[in-house]
Amino acid sequence: MPVNESDEDEGEVVDGLPVVAEPRPLEPPVRQAVPARQAAALAATGFVAGAATVAVVHRRRARVSPGRRRRRKGGNPLDIVASNSFLVDVHLLRKP
Repeated sequence: MPVNESDEDEGEVVDGLPVVAEPRPLEPPVRQAVPARQAAALAATGFVAGAATVAVVHRRRARVSPGRRRRRKGGNPLDIVASNSFLVDVHLLRKP
């Protein structure tokens, strides 16, 4: 059965021009001041968190030091001239 051009669905023709909305004035953003109580609470929380971190690190280092000293007393003490630390990334490869 032959198909006529009038039988085909032509679809919508789009010209691709943008639609511009009506211009309107932009409102300036409203800045709200941080209340003094909230600022003080944030400062105090930061200080307490920092102090707690320092205390935990100090306590952990104090615990590790005596154990290391005991091990070194029994053996032959060596003078450490220099030390380096490197970050090592190890990959395990499967054979093909």
